[in-house]
Amino acid sequence: MIRQRLLACLAAATAIAAAQSAAAQDCTINIGAVLSITGPNAAIGSAIGDAGRLAVDHFNEAGGAAGCKLNFVLRDDQGQPNVGVDAAKTLVSIDRSPVILGAIASGVSLPILTSVSVPSKVTQISCCSSAPTFTELAEEGGTQGYFFRTLPTDRPQAVVMAKIAKEKGYGSVAIIYVNSDYGNAMAKNFTAAAEAQGIEVTDVVGYNQEQASYRAEVSAALKGKPDALFLVAFPADGATITREWLAFGGSKQLLLSNAMRAREYVEAVGAQHLTEAVGIDNAQTEGPSVEAFNAAWTAEKGSPPEGPGLHTMYDATAVALLALEKAGAPDGTAIRDAVREVTGGQGTTIYPGPEGFAKAKELIAAGEPITYEGATGPIKFDENGDVTGPYLIWGVADGELTTLDQWDMARVDAALAEVSGQ
Repeated sequence: MIRQRLLACLAAATAIAAAQSAAAQDCTINIGAVLSITGPNAAIGSAIGDAGRLAVDHFNEAGGAAGCKLNFVLRDDQGQPNVGVDAAKTLVSIDRSPVILGAIASGVSLPILTSVSVPSKVTQISCCSSAPTFTELAEEGGTQGYFFRTLPTDRPQAVVMAKIAKEKGYGSVAIIYVNSDYGNAMAKNFTAAAEAQGIEVTDVVGYNQEQASYRAEVSAALKGKPDALFLVAFPADGATITREWLAFGGSKQLLLSNAMRAREYVEAVGAQHLTEAVGIDNAQTEGPSVEAFNAAWTAEKGSPPEGPGLHTMYDATAVALLALEKAGAPDGTAIRDAVREVTGGQGTTIYPGPEGFAKAKELIAAGEPITYEGATGPIKFDENGDVTGPYLIWGVADGELTTLDQWDMARVDAALAEVSGQ
């Protein structure tokens, strides 16, 4: 009788273990993203979402994370803060996502962070929000360490553009900027850098998004008869402003912010009108990690990655998933604490793609340190969750977007030092 009971208990324990194992294999963790699929950033939002989904697919090919399959859940913020907050709340409360990837606009990312991510103790990693507000909030303790971003802040970008204006011999520049944290920071930093180099900033004009026309703003910016226009905008509104600027006699000498590096912007304005335009975007270092992402994207899409946010979104997602694997459970605080353990240069180097993520899983399981070197190159977050990086300068030639120049970190740092010292 005792033997039979022991056998029965053993059988029950085996059944329970088998059921638990099956459950673990069948479990799914939702990975949530809030991006602009419609609205003023629609021209770039869908492709950025695809970059996040590609990272999730690669991790699933490597066996998932924290013992579970991953499900990429993308919600549209329509470029509106209130819609973005509602989308993030749904991701946390309904989809149970332990991370929030996004948003694109700083004005959407910030209320998500303060209203959802921090109160819910969910890690938020943005691919594209560059306003200095997040750094200031982190320094005050307001982010509680839950916010990270995989692209540099606005100031270096604004300084580089001011240096380009100087190199091109522009004596005066007007600024039209989107009335948001992103736009305000870019306008402020560009003005300071331009004036430090003797360039006159004739007018600084803000605009609200999704207007049918921007004639009033364009007319105000034209009053000072500037040599050039620095336009800080997103593709849809930026195209409308550019068309009206040129129609009213504005100079073709355009300086364009990173968000407008999109084929849709070029097509909406007309490539023939942009031959003197110069834009900026975040760049990638050269090396095998960048090549791995570029090859994977090309294999998936049939053409190389082109446009803002693709590399940085892949990296934001990959960092979140590696931190999830390191944490061992879909817990936002544990993921937050693991982010710097899987980045920063300590441990075996991990590249983008299924093979790299499979290698990372093996090393983490063995208790070995790893460091992710991503689609943008090496990643190291400072105490505020910020990173630094290089830039590319783009233009339009033969009807296509083209890279005109590259600014590595040494060149960027030199520009920052020069402007600060003047």
